[in-house]
Amino acid sequence: MWVSTSMPYLKPRAEGQPDAWGEEAAARGAKGTQRIVHAGEVPSPDDVAGLLHITPADPVVVRRRIIELDGAPCELTDTYYPVTIARGTPLAETGKIRGGAVTLLAGLGHVGVRVREDVTARMPDAEERAALRLGPAEPVLHLHRVTFDAEDRPIQADLMVMPAHRQQLRYEIRVG
Repeated sequence: MWVSTSMPYLKPRAEGQPDAWGEEAAARGAKGTQRIVHAGEVPSPDDVAGLLHITPADPVVVRRRIIELDGAPCELTDTYYPVTIARGTPLAETGKIRGGAVTLLAGLGHVGVRVREDVTARMPDAEERAALRLGPAEPVLHLHRVTFDAEDRPIQADLMVMPAHRQQLRYEIRVG
């Protein structure tokens, strides 16, 4: 079972630092990679529009990725950005982003200061089942994450799907 925390994925990386997933996997003796299967502008799905505080079908930039651990798919992640932030940037392209998207966003002046995550469990659809190589009775965790800037504007929305039996989400909260 993989135990994952969100914090390493929410802060910009220092110059020359590897991406957070690759670093986390390497620290556990594994190889973490990702395949970008699509990047570009699309009409926003209803749930994404709600997360980004825009009208459904308004254009957004999406990066669709298959996250892999030692070559096996372990997560499907679609990350959405308002076009006012991402249009014409590497976020709208399929290439790897040095330091990751959060680092690029910070370089563009968009720094997250608050994150909201909602997690649900459900059965995968046929496409998710095939992509994650799941059996017919294996559920998934569905995590929606929205990142807000200092003005409380949403700058990024992540929709992640991961096999429930292979993933544990850990939240540590500092109070005060």
